[in-house]
Amino acid sequence: MLSVLAAGAILAILVAIGWGVLHRPSAPARSAASKAPAASDGFHRTLVIARIQDLAAALTAEGVATDRALRFGLAANEKLEGAPGELRVSLTFPNGKADDVERIELRRPDGSGLVIHPDGSGRLVAEDLASDLQVRIKVVRGEMDANSFYSSAVAAGVVDSLVDDFASAFAFDFDFQREIRPGDIFEAAFEQKVDSRGDVVGAERLVYASLQTQTKSRALYLFQPAGEAKPSWFDGNGAAVARGLMRTPVEGARITSSFGPRLHPVLGYTRVHKGTDFAVPVGTTVYASGDGVVDFMGPHGGHGNFVRIRHSPELQTAYAHLSGYAPGMSVGAAVRQGQAIGLSGNTGLSSGPHLHYEVIVRDVQVDPMAFQTNSRRALNGEALAAFRKMRDRLDALRAAQNG
Repeated sequence: MLSVLAAGAILAILVAIGWGVLHRPSAPARSAASKAPAASDGFHRTLVIARIQDLAAALTAEGVATDRALRFGLAANEKLEGAPGELRVSLTFPNGKADDVERIELRRPDGSGLVIHPDGSGRLVAEDLASDLQVRIKVVRGEMDANSFYSSAVAAGVVDSLVDDFASAFAFDFDFQREIRPGDIFEAAFEQKVDSRGDVVGAERLVYASLQTQTKSRALYLFQPAGEAKPSWFDGNGAAVARGLMRTPVEGARITSSFGPRLHPVLGYTRVHKGTDFAVPVGTTVYASGDGVVDFMGPHGGHGNFVRIRHSPELQTAYAHLSGYAPGMSVGAAVRQGQAIGLSGNTGLSSGPHLHYEVIVRDVQVDPMAFQTNSRRALNGEALAAFRKMRDRLDALRAAQNG
C-alpha cells in the first residue's frame, strides 16, 4: 500500500501533468538550452523548476511521454520527500528524441541534488549528488557614461543586482550625484559559483570595487574577519571603510538645496537652511546614517514627519518630510548604520518630494556634506594577515584578467 507521502506526491504530479497537458505552455520552466540538434546527435537541455512537484509537468511539456515523465517525477519525489525549493534540471536525450530522456540531474542552489537514471533492468534509480560547485572571480572595468552609474556598470558587465552593492560600498567616500563624471573609471570583481558545465548557480557576490575620478580614487575589498557575523569593506591597508556617518542617507538622490542661507521656497524669505535636501520620489527608503538610538519620532512642525537619532552624547542626525516610518521604529529603538528607518515624502512645509537631512553637533546644525567623522577601525594581528592574503590573491586574479 502506498504511504501517505507517496500518495500525496502522485496526486500533486498528476495535477501538475494535467495542467501541463491541458495548457501545454511552450516553456513551462526557465530553459537554458538552445534549439535541439538533429535527432541522431543526442542533446542536453537545462531548465529550472520552482519545486520538485513540477518535474513531471515540465518533462511532459518538453515532449517526454506522460507515463515516463510520471515515473521520473515519482522517483524524484520519493528521494527528495517533496522538499521545497527551486531546482536546476539537466536532461540528457542520448538519441536526440525528446520522448527518450535517459538521465536527469536535479541540483539545488548549493549544487547538491540527485541524478535519476535506469539501472540494468530498466528500473529508475535515484542517487544523491554532492555539490559540484566551484568559485570563480569575474573582473570587469568600465567608464562612466553621461547617463547614470547603473547604465555604465551594466554595459561594462556588472550584474545588475550588484550595482547597489557597488554604490553602497562607496557611501562614505563619494557622492554619486555630484562627484562622478563621464570618463571616470570603475572596476568590479564579483564571485560566482559555477557547476561542472560552467553555468552560474545562485547569486553573485561583489568582492572588490574601485572608483577613480578626476580628484580621488579608492579601491575596496570585502572581507569577513574571524568571529564577525558578516563581511565589511576595507581599503588596501586593512582599514575599515565605515566611518561614523554615511555621506548620503538615501539612494539615487540629487542635492537640491545645500546648507546655508537661502530663499525659503514656501515661506518666501531668506533664512539659514540648516541641512541638505535630497530630491527623491515619495516612498524612497531612508537609512540611518550611523549607529544610534531614536530619540524623537513623529510630527515636528514644518519638518512634517520627522526622525532624530542620537549617535553619541554630542552627535545627532535628523530626517524630515517623511511619508512613513519603517516597521519596528519607535523612540528608544536602537538602529544600525544603513538600516531602513522610513520613507521619503512631502509632509510639513515642503515644496516637493524630498528628504531634508541634518547633522547636529552639540545641539547646533552643521553642514552634513562638510562634516566628517574619521573614526575607523583597522585590522591587526591574525585578522590583518588573513586580509592581506585574500587581498593579494584577489589582486593577482584581477591582474590576470585585466592583462
